[in-house]
Amino acid sequence: MADHGQVEYATATGNDLPTHESTYKNFVLLAFAGSAAVISITIGLAIGATTGNWLVAIPIIFVLAPIVAVHSLATGAKVPSMVLVVIALLALALSAG
Repeated sequence: MADHGQVEYATATGNDLPTHESTYKNFVLLAFAGSAAVISITIGLAIGATTGNWLVAIPIIFVLAPIVAVHSLATGAKVPSMVLVVIALLALALSAG
C-alpha cells in the first residue's frame, strides 16, 4: 500500500505570484494575437476562394496578419489585432459585392 505520510515540497520556496501573473498575461496575449491572426488568415482565404480576388487576399494572408501578430506580441497591444480582423471583414464585404 502507498505511504500516506506528510507531503514534502523539496523546491517550493516562497511565493512567486508575480511570475505566475506575468506568465498568465503573456499566455492570454499569445492566445488573443494568435486567434486574431488565424481569423484574419481564414478571412483572407475566404476572399480568395469565394471571389477569386487574390490581389486583396494575399496581402492579408502573407503580409498583414504575420506583421500585426508579431507587433502585438512584441508590444503587448491588442488593438492592432482587432483592427486587422475588422479590416479583413471589410475587405471580404467589399470583395463580395
